[in-house]
Amino acid sequence: MYDLATRAHALALLGDGRSLNSVSKQTGISRAALRSWQTRLEPLPRMGGPSAPCPRCRPLPGMPDDTAAYAYLLGLYLGDGCISDHPHGGHHLRIACADAWPGLIEACRSAVLAVQPTGSACLLQKQGCVMVTSYGRHWKCLFPQHGPGKKHERPIHLEPWQQRIVTDHPWQLVRGLIHSDGCRITNWATRLVGGERKRYEYPRYFFTNKSDDIRKLLGDTLDRLGVEWTTTARGTVPYNISVARKASVALMDLHVGPKS
Repeated sequence: MYDLATRAHALALLGDGRSLNSVSKQTGISRAALRSWQTRLEPLPRMGGPSAPCPRCRPLPGMPDDTAAYAYLLGLYLGDGCISDHPHGGHHLRIACADAWPGLIEACRSAVLAVQPTGSACLLQKQGCVMVTSYGRHWKCLFPQHGPGKKHERPIHLEPWQQRIVTDHPWQLVRGLIHSDGCRITNWATRLVGGERKRYEYPRYFFTNKSDDIRKLLGDTLDRLGVEWTTTARGTVPYNISVARKASVALMDLHVGPKS
């Protein structure tokens, strides 16, 4: 007998387009077992079912139990996440995390499990990144920003209940956005001092996203936190949010920090 987490992992691999043969070799599970899980009418019925109630589907809709973890996961989802339908019902939440940042992968996995504690979070290796993947019936309830096409090609606005969470945990949203589509880098510049050209280095945060709505969400949140920022462009198209002022970088270092 295989536990639910093992079956969820295998089904996530198959749902990602992998063949029965490759998944069998990776997991050690027979192709017959994989095929039976794939073709049964209701795979993993307890996942997302009565044992995993959705806070948004109750008679009186409420909030996720861990709102701080949700705010962080919301930032990760808006940056590098997507939701796809499972062929037998339910949905897969997938968030891409670069291999270079193992701390980010674990932070993302922990946030997924905090938001859906009765579910699972599988790590699926891709070229250059890990997809943190979780199956559930209510991911679309928790992230109503899902939709067809790319995020920058459709409106992205928070629901009132999401905005209340962001108001309570603004730094967690900022941290999630920076950890997904942002970075902390060291810039340098030169200037003449006493006739001698000297090089100066200074830290800077960048957030890069094509969606005007997502950049505005970050900018509005930074405004409320007292972080000064500017918009930079590629050509004439706004593309980046930059935080370079010393006091603002210090605030970002205190609450966000570089990826690890």
